Amino acid sequence: MKNKVLFALLIISLGLNIYFFGKQLIEQGYEPSTEEKVILSEMVQKTVKSEDYKKIAKKENIIAVDTNIDKNKGGSFPYYFGVSVRTDKQTYIFSCNNDQCSKMGNEGSTYSIYQDEKPRLPFKE
Repeated sequence: MKNKVLFALLIISLGLNIYFFGKQLIEQGYEPSTEEKVILSEMVQKTVKSEDYKKIAKKENIIAVDTNIDKNKGGSFPYYFGVSVRTDKQTYIFSCNNDQCSKMGNEGSTYSIYQDEKPRLPFKE
């Protein structure tokens, strides 16, 4: 009986350790380091100065600019970095146009939550 309990505790412990190690390993590909946060901030600045952003700003109401990182999708630096420009109609995805990231370009678009929802800040305009 004692051996069965110890064996069950060993299996549970191993399972939990594998789960938490795997979770940490997967999340590591989506959480930017301090240096990567600085790079993403600079990418936001380049995005706001880009021609594609200015065209979008003339046509649509820009609500938010967000950054993301996805090292798990493959590719090399700086192509796993991205900047999302959220408008009331859709979300535009910006990324580097070259290896030196001298320019940011609109690489596509996706659904925007703001089509169905109001901005989430509780302030009155």
